[in-house]
Amino acid sequence: MRKTTVLVLALILVGMLIPAGFSTDSNVVITYGETTYSNSDYKSFVDNFFVNQANVDINNVGVKTISANQVNQISGGITGKYYNSNQILSSALVDLNDNADLKVSVDKSKITTITGDMYISALKSAGITKGHVYVTSPVQATGESALAGIMNSYEEVTDVEIPDSVKEAANDEIYTEAEIVENSGVDANELSDLVNQVKDEVSADNVTDHDTIVNIINNYVENNNVNITNVDIENLADSIEQVQNVQGDVNYYKDQVGDILGNSSASGFSLDGLLDWIKSFVNGI
Repeated sequence: MRKTTVLVLALILVGMLIPAGFSTDSNVVITYGETTYSNSDYKSFVDNFFVNQANVDINNVGVKTISANQVNQISGGITGKYYNSNQILSSALVDLNDNADLKVSVDKSKITTITGDMYISALKSAGITKGHVYVTSPVQATGESALAGIMNSYEEVTDVEIPDSVKEAANDEIYTEAEIVENSGVDANELSDLVNQVKDEVSADNVTDHDTIVNIINNYVENNNVNITNVDIENLADSIEQVQNVQGDVNYYKDQVGDILGNSSASGFSLDGLLDWIKSFVNGI
C-alpha cells in the first residue's frame, strides 16, 4: 500500500516537472503545396508517406500550406519562373524531435531533381543544422519549390523568422542547382559534391570576390571532370557569392535559434532519466 501511494506521488511529480509544451507533436510541422492540400487524393498520398517514414500522428501536428504566390515571390526573381496554383505539389514535414543532426529524406520516386544533399546544403546556407526533413509529392515534381515550405516549417516550429536575405540566398542555391541539372544533364549527386567542396573552401577563406569564386569552381570542375558550361559556372558563382554576402544575417538567425535547434539534452532535463530514478526509488522502498 505504501509503495502504491509513493508511486502515485512520484507520477504526480513527473507531471509537475515535465516542461510546459513537452510534446513530440509540438515540434512537428507539415507544409503542403497548395495543389496537394486542395486535392484529397494527393493529400492522402503525401500523408501516408509521412506516416510511414516519420512515424508521426499527422492529426496532431502543425499544418501550413505554401501557395504559388509565395513560391513565385522567390522563383520569379531568381529564375524568372512563375507557377500556377495547380503546380505547387511538393510537400515537406519537419521534425525537430529528431535533432541530433540535420537529415533530409527525399521520396526519390516523386522528387526528380533535388536530392537530399542539395536540401541539406541549402538549409545549412540558411543556418539550419538540426532536425529531420521529409520531402515528397503526389506526382513527379522537380522539388525546388519545397525549400520555401521547409523554411516556413522551421519558422513555425521555432517561432523565429528567417531573414529574407537568407531565404533568397538559400532558394537561389536550390534553383541554380536545379537549372544546372536540367540544362546540362550533370549528375545531381556529382553537382552537390562540387557545390559543397566549393562552399567549404570559399567559407574557410571568406572569399566574396566573384572572379575568385569562379576560379575555385573551375578548379573543382577540371579536377573532378564535371560537365557543366561556363554559363553554369557563372550562375553557380553568383549563387555562392550571395550565400557568402548574407553570412551576417545567417549568424544573427543562428543566434536566435541556437537554443531551440540545439540538442534536447542541453537543458539538462531527461524524461528517461527521471523515470529510471522513480523506478529505482520505488523498488527500494
